[in-house]
Amino acid sequence: MIVRIMGEGQYEVADEQVAELNRYDDRIEAAIAADDESAFRDALAALLDAVRASGAAVPDDVIEPSQLILPRPGADVDEVRELLGDGGLIPG
Repeated sequence: MIVRIMGEGQYEVADEQVAELNRYDDRIEAAIAADDESAFRDALAALLDAVRASGAAVPDDVIEPSQLILPRPGADVDEVRELLGDGGLIPG
């Protein structure tokens, strides 16, 4: 699966990693619901770090359709709240 981190680039992440990424997504949703900016920032950073650690960077000169688009590092709660769908940032 191709995951884009806005403002950073794309990563190819194995489908088996989606469950782990969903756990971080759940933490993000809970932090937003609780209006806890600190927990939100920690959860977003952990999600993006997990994508970077488990994925292989797609070269900048290769453009692949992204199955997931994640917020940029440093995004605030309001920005991410707009991106959230019924299933969070990561459906499934």
